[in-house]
Amino acid sequence: MTLHLYADKVWQEMKQDHLGEWGMDINKWDWVPGVGVIAMLEYYDATKNPEILTYLVEWVKQNKHQAEGKRVINSIAPYAIFPALHRLTGEAWFREEAVRVAEWLVKEAPRTREQAFEHTVTENAEFSEQVWADTIFMAVLFLARTASLVSSKSYAEEALQQVLIHLRLLQDDKSGVLFHGWNCNSGNHMSSARWTRANAWLAAGIPLILTELAPLVEIPDEFAERYNRLIAGLLSYQQADGLWSTVMDHSDYYHEISGSAGIGYGIWKAQEVGLLAHTGTLDKDKTAAERVLHAILPYITEAGVVQGVSGGTPVMESIEVYNLIPTFPTQYGQGLVLMLLSEALRREGESHE
Repeated sequence: MTLHLYADKVWQEMKQDHLGEWGMDINKWDWVPGVGVIAMLEYYDATKNPEILTYLVEWVKQNKHQAEGKRVINSIAPYAIFPALHRLTGEAWFREEAVRVAEWLVKEAPRTREQAFEHTVTENAEFSEQVWADTIFMAVLFLARTASLVSSKSYAEEALQQVLIHLRLLQDDKSGVLFHGWNCNSGNHMSSARWTRANAWLAAGIPLILTELAPLVEIPDEFAERYNRLIAGLLSYQQADGLWSTVMDHSDYYHEISGSAGIGYGIWKAQEVGLLAHTGTLDKDKTAAERVLHAILPYITEAGVVQGVSGGTPVMESIEVYNLIPTFPTQYGQGLVLMLLSEALRREGESHE
């Protein structure tokens, strides 16, 4: 199959009726479909296929009622497409909703003692004073895009600080990669898992956030320095087949496709926006994303289902438990792979111009 066909099949599968399947049900308002629609927007940006834009607008209209009363970090994810939908359609409602949610995020969302957004979820569970890598993609990306939409320096400054706080709390000084979470009460990284998908959320999210913030606020050197240390660390754990294990410093654990795709996408996107260009990261970052892409294609079935994706994963009580998380198809797995494919298509198109 061509890359275009792989991407189309993955997207078409995402739109199917998967009612009742936690991982694949697109018609909910939470982080799982949120990552899905964020990825679809990337696919639209790469292809300019009007069918994709039409689908996203209709998806919001069909599901926006489910957002009522849900104000947690994970439920912010779908709003990340609103700034673009406003620009593309001219509908004022998308802008108004984005601002309303951004106001809640900066003024009311629970914070830890370090002023990080506390990671909150739609499930009946609390993670008091916990900082998770996931938050950057699920909420801070939205805030950065809304800052750009309304030219808000205050929103941009908040988004920048959230990225820096999360990097400072989660980055392993020795390896450069990220731990899954930080507990402000106990002052530690809990199980201290260097979980691959946690790293993917920042690897993919930070270059996207940078493009929104750079015109509004000064980006400190620490931003690029920490990101480049992250990528260098990730490359040191990339395995011979181009993928990462679900806990990356445990090479005997199963290889995880969603996290690997997110890292590959992030490397390409960071190159595109100049985040890696001047820092001397390892030369193999030039081919690392290509290796990820080729390694992932065999995990996409003829029907467009992405296999090898680990299920929803809070910060687990031990590193060993991460390897017990079952794998099954999910919107975020489809989405992260679609983002990687979309970036590959964009590069393929540029090479033909």
